[in-house]
Amino acid sequence: MVLPVRFVLMRPRNAENLGAAARALKNCGLSDWVWVTPEVEDLGPARRLAVHAEDVLDAARREDTLEAAVADCVWVVGTSSRKVEGKRRLPPRAVGEELVARAPQGPVAIVFGDERSGLTNAEVERCHDLSAVPTAPEQPSINLAQAVLLYAYEVRVATLEASAPPPGPLPAAATDAELAQVESALDTMLGSGGFLVDEQPGRTAVRDLFAPLRRSRLTRKEARLWLAALHTVRKKLTPG
Repeated sequence: MVLPVRFVLMRPRNAENLGAAARALKNCGLSDWVWVTPEVEDLGPARRLAVHAEDVLDAARREDTLEAAVADCVWVVGTSSRKVEGKRRLPPRAVGEELVARAPQGPVAIVFGDERSGLTNAEVERCHDLSAVPTAPEQPSINLAQAVLLYAYEVRVATLEASAPPPGPLPAAATDAELAQVESALDTMLGSGGFLVDEQPGRTAVRDLFAPLRRSRLTRKEARLWLAALHTVRKKLTPG
């Protein structure tokens, strides 16, 4: 099922970015995107980068305003590092998850500003919430096509997680009493093998050795297997 998640590009200027963005969208199973007053005339360079995504490139809708691009959307998030009172600033992963969660209610959109100046104040105000990539301060800006890929990927991951079948029943876990039996068997075997010499340090050593097994949350079947193995080894070590 294709979710109604729309990518809106405001005033895109670079044909190569459009081609790379088309490929990124198709990589992630997306195809709904809008160019608002694009400043690109020659799409030849875009076609060279839209490898196997020429159909997505050709299907881009063109509009004159952001209002027209998102008129039917129930949630619109803009990509901007600005802080605006009353608007949440979400990381990309949260945006992907919320886009997928809200999509059943109607079309949802993520809006990208142009390559030079980003979104205008009026466009930011039009968005319900905002999102920014937590980049390093030495290089805060991200190429438009890279930003499209990043958010498309998060939508893809959220979509796959939402559609994954529920996990099957977990195997029965070992009880504390069963774990204690394994620990006691380990103590006995190590004593028989001569590893434990002094009783008090021995008890500390056994606790330390058994701790990883306890942290691993053994299943009941695994605990019984450990118990059988330790008993077998102890018998081999015990004379007579």
